[in-house]
Amino acid sequence: MLGGDVVAFWEVELSDGVYKIQFSHGSTTGKRIVTVNGHEVIRRDWMFKLVGKETFTLGDSKTRATIHIEAVGGFSYQYSLDINGKSLQTFLNQRAQSTETWIIQVDGVDTRVVLEKDKMDVWCNGQKMETMGEFVLNGTETRFLLGTHECVISTTTSSGKTRKNVIVHNLLLDGQIVKQQ
Repeated sequence: MLGGDVVAFWEVELSDGVYKIQFSHGSTTGKRIVTVNGHEVIRRDWMFKLVGKETFTLGDSKTRATIHIEAVGGFSYQYSLDINGKSLQTFLNQRAQSTETWIIQVDGVDTRVVLEKDKMDVWCNGQKMETMGEFVLNGTETRFLLGTHECVISTTTSSGKTRKNVIVHNLLLDGQIVKQQ
């Protein structure tokens, strides 16, 4: 497996799932191993150049991920992850603004529901759902089925304490509002 050379670990949430990335780097041999959710996606043995980058894709969306390896003195290295050309933190901040995520129990199974606000696409446990959107009084409703359960994502605007309107997304499972995690 990976042995004692594991130097970095990241967790990236995408619409089609959560990806756990583990990076092993042999600072004397240059060995590089990248695993995603326990599956090896890159293995390089005996690299003479100890710094550089490794690029791979995540999920069905083929989201581009790049691990940067930089020397910080002697045999010390710094590791960073970019997603779609952005630092991981920038990517996560932008993603938090562009998606809503709920974790719900459906027939005793944890189910991860993700709404991509820009496209109004809905994903459940990594599967893009067939949806039907409609305009209603004060907003929109996006309907889809989870097995035999009817789900609705209700999108409305509400004025908060400031003068700015706030867009609110609520998930209803069989008519009951699901609380945000």
